[in-house]
Amino acid sequence: MPYEMFDRFRLRLKPLSERVHDLDLSVMINPEAPVTFVHPTLDVLADRIRMAKQRGSTVLWMLGAHVLRAGNAPVLVRLLEEGYVTHIALNGAGGIHDFEFAMIGATTESVARYISEGQFGLWHETGKLNDAACEAAGDGIGFGEAIGRMIDRENFPHKQYSLLWNAYRLQVPVTLHVGIGCDIIHEHPNCDGAALGAATYNDFLIYTQSVTRLEGGVFCNFGSGVIGPEVYLKALAMSRNVAHQEGRKIAHFTTAVFDLLPLEGKDVHETPPKSDPRYYFRPWKTILSRTVVDGGESFYISGDHRETVPALAQKIRNGG
Repeated sequence: MPYEMFDRFRLRLKPLSERVHDLDLSVMINPEAPVTFVHPTLDVLADRIRMAKQRGSTVLWMLGAHVLRAGNAPVLVRLLEEGYVTHIALNGAGGIHDFEFAMIGATTESVARYISEGQFGLWHETGKLNDAACEAAGDGIGFGEAIGRMIDRENFPHKQYSLLWNAYRLQVPVTLHVGIGCDIIHEHPNCDGAALGAATYNDFLIYTQSVTRLEGGVFCNFGSGVIGPEVYLKALAMSRNVAHQEGRKIAHFTTAVFDLLPLEGKDVHETPPKSDPRYYFRPWKTILSRTVVDGGESFYISGDHRETVPALAQKIRNGG
């Protein structure tokens, strides 16, 4: 059908120097700073992660974008450097915030302010991420690696605060899992949907390969309500399909969800009925219940990511 399509070349992009930024590098957390968050489950998770490292199993953390906005990149980098986390996965927004922090030392705009004037997301320099997607597609690598490589090649002034650059430096996978139409760079005239799809699909396959080693490992989901549980679910199905063919199991592993919903005290190991609105909170039914019934164990921790991530990291690094 001859449906009309929006002409994105009519858009006017402005430089990031004209944007009012809500966050700057002052939010970055010192990995050695004292922590105040206390939760009994953190000791259990820290033990499981250290044991997973010893046996060579996957420790995979999926992050919502707010985890990076909260300044946790230095904490996460330390865990990558010391080998406690073997793979970190982000949604598209996480990659954007990380990229902007590295490039200009600031990120995040007021949606309320800029949507009214039709300027939300339309900032020229951030569109370079679309170039990274094209490079990833052309070179057969993941979107996350291509961004880290671009930050390295162009020597961004604040690259030390970038999770993606540090992952590229350390050769540890940090993957991006993109829903087309969800991120500001998809507004830009230089967005190539085919390249973006290839880049993020490469990352999905890298992610799935990590899940093949999840037996005896740990999967944590920090604040990702849809992308995190859905990508994990499909990758686990694929990994178990091959494992069953080979006479292996991927069943005995630990999962944890860190979020803000007040689920403490609930039996999160049982999927709530469809009559309960919480049934549609995917991290519960997918990560805490359905995928661990064959021998795994799950935990739920409620709290602000600026407190929970450093607290767990220190437990892991300090031996409990």
